[in-house]
Amino acid sequence: GSLHEKCDFETDLCKGLQEFNLQPGWIRRNGKSGMGPPYSDHSGNDSAYFLSLSSEMQYSSATLRTSIFLPTDEEHVCQITFHYWMSQMSGTLMVGLRKRSEDTITNIWQVSRELQNQWKANTIIINSTEKYEV
Repeated sequence: GSLHEKCDFETDLCKGLQEFNLQPGWIRRNGKSGMGPPYSDHSGNDSAYFLSLSSEMQYSSATLRTSIFLPTDEEHVCQITFHYWMSQMSGTLMVGLRKRSEDTITNIWQVSRELQNQWKANTIIINSTEKYEV
């Protein structure tokens, strides 16, 4: 069967992201927070929450890690769709894959300096014969 889990930030971090992996620099906020754009989430809701990098993080990086996912196979493919917003200040947004047997993170998607100041969606498909995190 397929497991389809929606992840939002309305009450907290969602199950897919681990609390202790929220590094300094990430803020859970909404469009009404008075912190500048975006003034709503991807659906136009100004009171819906999303994660944002604080402006002090302009020259450094911050990571969000998922919980550990089980291996994929022909029946169970992992598909992750996420919405993102990049401002003039933004650097590069990257998605990396770390398999259980490896210490390194393999970069599987990245974007920088494109279509700024609007919400975009992206879907990535992950195949892994071993447990992994993203």
